[in-house]
Amino acid sequence: MSVEKVAVITAGGSGMGAESARRLAGDGYKVAILSSSGKGEALAKELGGVGVTGSNQSNDDLKRLVDSAMKEWGRIDVLVNSAGHGPRAALNEITDEQWHTGMDVYLMNVIRPVRLVTPIMQAQKKGAIVNISTAWVFEPSTMFPTSAVFRAGLAAYTKLFADTYAAENIRMNNVLPGWIDSLPATEERRETVPMQRYGTSAEVAATIAFLVSDGAGYITGQSLKVDGGLMRSV
Repeated sequence: MSVEKVAVITAGGSGMGAESARRLAGDGYKVAILSSSGKGEALAKELGGVGVTGSNQSNDDLKRLVDSAMKEWGRIDVLVNSAGHGPRAALNEITDEQWHTGMDVYLMNVIRPVRLVTPIMQAQKKGAIVNISTAWVFEPSTMFPTSAVFRAGLAAYTKLFADTYAAENIRMNNVLPGWIDSLPATEERRETVPMQRYGTSAEVAATIAFLVSDGAGYITGQSLKVDGGLMRSV
């Protein structure tokens, strides 16, 4: 039996990654999910997919995920790259080791799986990749220093990838979530949002579902804000 659509989701055990997996499964995708907690493996089973417990900082674990999807279904149409949380501290108190960890969490978490799935998508002559980034990527906040620095690099990488692979019908875009309900809510943060509320993981997942759809087939190299108007002026 042929499978029409397959999606691979990294760091998909909870939050926006997990919600993206649920949304894509609901849209008819077979899903392969990686998470370090084991929750991704359990979610994949619930959704009729395959799961791997491991880290998106490990090339070996990511290869197990990709190999599992290919063994099960023989194709990968979509890659969604989620991330954990990197180091946070006052700017000049961040150590070399913490900066390197931030790069692993927020930039290499994309580069590693992309290297694995791109040849597969080239052979298929089609593919869509979406990276979950942050609303503060172009207007950085001292609250999230390593995220701001390396996700700015991710925005550049995304444009370079789009330039390189658009002609082969492989697209890459970023979503830039603001204050989302997967984070602890505070009234102070809510008041900074023009819509006066936190966004939901389901809204981010719906945006991702659009970006990987044929309806978004002419969109690549973009960073789309999903932030209630928070960063509307930048």
